[in-house]
Amino acid sequence: MSPNPVAETVASLMPRAKQELTELVAFRSVADFEQFPRSESEGAARWVADALAAEGFQDVALLDTPDGTQSVYGHLPGPAGAKTVLLYAHYDVQPPLDEAGWTTPPFELTERDGRWYGRGTADCKGGLIMHLLALRALKANGGVPVHVKVIAEGSEEMGTGGLERYAEEHPHLLEADTIVIGDAGNFRVGLPTVTSTLRGMTMLRVSVDTLAGNLHSGQFGGAAPDALAALIRVLDSLRAEDGSTTVDGLTADASWEGLQYDEEQFRQDAKVLDGVELIGSGTVADRIWARPAVTVLGIDCPPVVGATPSVQASARALVSLRVPPGVDAAEATKLLQAHLEAHTPWGARVSTEQIGQGQAFRADTSSPAYQAMAEAMAVAYPGQEMQYAGQGGSIPLCNTLAALYPRAEILLIGLSEPEAQIHAVNESVSPEELERLSVAEALFLRNYAAS
Repeated sequence: MSPNPVAETVASLMPRAKQELTELVAFRSVADFEQFPRSESEGAARWVADALAAEGFQDVALLDTPDGTQSVYGHLPGPAGAKTVLLYAHYDVQPPLDEAGWTTPPFELTERDGRWYGRGTADCKGGLIMHLLALRALKANGGVPVHVKVIAEGSEEMGTGGLERYAEEHPHLLEADTIVIGDAGNFRVGLPTVTSTLRGMTMLRVSVDTLAGNLHSGQFGGAAPDALAALIRVLDSLRAEDGSTTVDGLTADASWEGLQYDEEQFRQDAKVLDGVELIGSGTVADRIWARPAVTVLGIDCPPVVGATPSVQASARALVSLRVPPGVDAAEATKLLQAHLEAHTPWGARVSTEQIGQGQAFRADTSSPAYQAMAEAMAVAYPGQEMQYAGQGGSIPLCNTLAALYPRAEILLIGLSEPEAQIHAVNESVSPEELERLSVAEALFLRNYAAS
């Protein structure tokens, strides 16, 4: 990193950043209150609010959003007449999955092999620390040259839309000239990247019923309709022979123009087992950034241990569909529902329940904010040029903000590069990326104020 006062300040703040991220990771802030205590999310929200207040933010508030979670808001006034920048991150996290599968406990930040491990280190508690580091570096080097609003969401991972609805009900609260979403990531460590598109998503719970109750598989099997078999068959109908997603009526042949993803590199990043083929057709970038992708997230059926010789009367699954830019998520939801109903065999009773939905997003990369970010990243990452990539994941709030503030520029950066393994066991963050991106964000705010 080239020597400059902002970079030197951020470097000096890294031990404090590690301590703060340790405190924040310790909250088991999963916004699924059937599995995790609400008090853990509320504790994380208070931690964020206290951190903003300590930095001189005004109007710091815990916002009770319509989905029963809290988002944290604060406003840091800048010079008179300055532009306003909204900095976004979320403090809620994915469940840890199999805690025994973690090398070290998921809610204890642990340093190993030069990375910091723990749930939320990259996605997206680290993003909150990134924002704090950038602002502290500016305050130590002449001051923050813009008005800053911070919003920390409490249910992004659940897709329940609380903050989107709150923003729509309070349209002036998050208004800004530019919005920096700190919930994306570099294409790989050391390669500065802004995410210019996001897939949207829809999530359905599909239930299949065939019998009044389970039956003895020896006495009735072979003629009695098996709900689990019917569910397996309908789920299989969502993929072509090569694994491509096939939802009746949904276009699945778009191409990605821009940064490409080498297939061998993708195999390594995804940790695909030797001899196992990738699924789908087209380039890897086509498949993960420009086309729809269906995933069966879970199935309710008897576990193998303790299973009895029974024909199942009922079974259900949670199905996710990632929706590319240019496709309306509500329309995709209707197509997925119709497909599931049309492909359920044997006249089995099928019902679908929508659990979550978010629209896809495409940024305007020709805007002044993108030039300001490109210049900032060139300093934070010497010798590297800022890249534009897509992201297969969804951040539903992006489209809400784009609709509310059509003149606002939206940039997506963050810490979720491939090695971070977000949403998986052993999630981690690169402290070097945290340091460099904090420098980049600070310099971006300075560049943008002068543009």
